[in-house]
Amino acid sequence: MAETLAVRRLDRLGVVLVAGGIAATALMPFIYVKANRIAAGKPMLLMQLLPQPSVIILTILLLLTAFATLFLRHAIARLAIATLCLAALIVAIGLVSTAATPPGSTVARMTPGGGFWMLFAVIGLVISDALVKIRLAPWMRIAALAAYTALLFISLSSGLLDSLSIMKEFSTRAPQFETEATSHLLLAFGSLAIAIVLGLPLGILCFWVPKLRAIVLQGLSLIQTIPSLALFGLLMLPLGYLATHVPLAAAIGIRGIGTAPALIALVLYSLLPIVANTVVGLQGVDPSVRDAAAGMGLTRLQILAGIDMPLAFPVILTGIRIVLVQAIGMVTIAALIGGGGFGIFIFQGLGQTAMDLVLLGAVPTVFFAFSSAVILDAVIESIRGSAA
Repeated sequence: MAETLAVRRLDRLGVVLVAGGIAATALMPFIYVKANRIAAGKPMLLMQLLPQPSVIILTILLLLTAFATLFLRHAIARLAIATLCLAALIVAIGLVSTAATPPGSTVARMTPGGGFWMLFAVIGLVISDALVKIRLAPWMRIAALAAYTALLFISLSSGLLDSLSIMKEFSTRAPQFETEATSHLLLAFGSLAIAIVLGLPLGILCFWVPKLRAIVLQGLSLIQTIPSLALFGLLMLPLGYLATHVPLAAAIGIRGIGTAPALIALVLYSLLPIVANTVVGLQGVDPSVRDAAAGMGLTRLQILAGIDMPLAFPVILTGIRIVLVQAIGMVTIAALIGGGGFGIFIFQGLGQTAMDLVLLGAVPTVFFAFSSAVILDAVIESIRGSAA
């Protein structure tokens, strides 16, 4: 009976996270010491690095985080301990990579291993769980995201992580990184803007004309079933033909490869969530409210602008959130047809067997997608709370 009560006191998520942390520490390399960017490298476990002070501090904080995750019910205390542990993890990987780099070497590469990424994910989940249990207000979630982003920015700009191979890849490609980051965000947000301009009126029309609704939604659903790379390929031929035979099209940048097919494909993929959520949002408005407004003499457009759209906006914004996160991820594929973006680094890294170059494209993509989701979730909840 005592054993059963003791097990019930343990946080179930904590048990899983601690088990993952133990596996990462004991079985997975914390860092790879490579002679050059494509070498296999020598794996080093966290336990093999224990003589270093930063690793000792990290180990102590990992143990404290494990204890807090399993037994501590105070969410703010768990958040504070896990945040300190996250900072110690970043400091440790930076100092370990600096210590492992041969003096004067420009070709040696220090790559974070699976153990580092596993610990990063586990600690991140502990922090996320604590933030959920604290029940932060929407604007406080955005503030928390800004605080952790600032912690990451300070770590990157301080030079602490300069010995890591991903930072060396960045330093040699800094101008290109800025260009591709701009291209990535312009494609993602540009396709979203176009999809909103097209999708909102189409969604309203589908709501007003039920017979049209099934046809439009089935057609957009069919587009969603086409693999992204296949859709890019299908667009290359007609756009290439258009660029060849219509000088104006070529003059404004429409070609078989490049930004044009990528932008059109992203817009096509983005229409279904916006149109469907617009229909669902409008259907969720109480018909009696519309009847009362019509009885007061309001026209159909006035009811739409003053009643339907404000009440349906949280649902529509949920569709926009889905589209933005989807677009940020899909832009990486556009690099295969010359669309630019962080996918350039991912596919270059795959071609050169340089995983750190892959990470240079993958990590910011994940960061922007995650940040967009957090911010829009907070905005949606804030709107729903004020409407209630």
